[in-house]
Amino acid sequence: MTSSLRHVDVGGQTPYRIHIGPHLLTEGAALAAQVRGRHVLLVSDSNVAPLYAAGVREALHAARSELQIATFVLPAGEESKTLAHFGGAIEALAGLGATRDACVFALGGGVVGDLAGFAAACWMRGIDCVQLPTTLLSMVDSSVGGKTAVDIPQGKNLVGAFHSPRAVFADTGALRTLPIRELRAGLAEVIKYGAIRDPLFFEWLQAEREALLAGDAAALAQAIARSCEHKAEIVERDPLEKGERALLNLGHTFGHAIEAEQGYGGAGNDNLNHGEAVAVGMVLAARLSADLGMATTEDAERLATLLAGYGLPTAIPAGLAPDALLARMRLDKKNLAGRLRLVLWRGVGHAEIVPDVDEAAVLGVLVG
Repeated sequence: MTSSLRHVDVGGQTPYRIHIGPHLLTEGAALAAQVRGRHVLLVSDSNVAPLYAAGVREALHAARSELQIATFVLPAGEESKTLAHFGGAIEALAGLGATRDACVFALGGGVVGDLAGFAAACWMRGIDCVQLPTTLLSMVDSSVGGKTAVDIPQGKNLVGAFHSPRAVFADTGALRTLPIRELRAGLAEVIKYGAIRDPLFFEWLQAEREALLAGDAAALAQAIARSCEHKAEIVERDPLEKGERALLNLGHTFGHAIEAEQGYGGAGNDNLNHGEAVAVGMVLAARLSADLGMATTEDAERLATLLAGYGLPTAIPAGLAPDALLARMRLDKKNLAGRLRLVLWRGVGHAEIVPDVDEAAVLGVLVG
């Protein structure tokens, strides 16, 4: 494998390795080594499959000619992360005759990774899954940690399972074909790691903004590795999100509410994607923290300035009713006994989980 490869190991009951570097999607021997049996389902979407699916299949076959490989392709977009398409992946596994030692390869962004991982979690009560993230967002977030799910109209990720991958291969070369909007969306999640627990990384992101936005390979590899290190440390200690892991959701309760209320991007490019919604959500969480006396307004503005500098939105899109967003937030999985439980902060690098947050204060932030 390539000498410029970086590794991040995730420990715990089901340890695995994250591989970060160029050309990983064509490293057939490394990919095939993850397959314990002979059945492979390659799940991708209509944007990514034409670019990389054939290469992955050829690499796997070159390494192990006996592999039986089927492909299941979703329409691209968050609106495809549904129970219906999950059912399609299950049918594809059935058509393949996949046995308990089969392996699902998730080739794409977070939608593909979440849905393919959920299918792997459910087929025969759990088979192997290898994550092949092709977006920055999925490389630093959804491919790591074993959270899999699909959306329903009532909310995002409400149907799912914890199912750790067998391995993650983050091919940084795939980022060259990533639209700038998707790159920025991924950088929102990178910024999150600085915001919740690493002030020095936050400052590094301020200094390296131009390089990261220009797609500088070394800067992106460093950002991915540092983000994955942070996530790995937290996931090891809290694999099922019973405590500390919820810190990774800074801004997500607000952001998921925005996504759900907009219909998960179904109306086109005017709707925020996941990273953009999280960017707005982080700003709202920081401002709520200031309103509650936990942090300064200056810290909230510092975060908003950094996000805006990366070309990310920092305000709720027009036309979304505050009451409707609050109703969506009440469905969040972190809530306990019907009370809002949010990730807030005490300034850059110091996030915490706050139970029983006053809904009036939340509504005040949503109203603006």
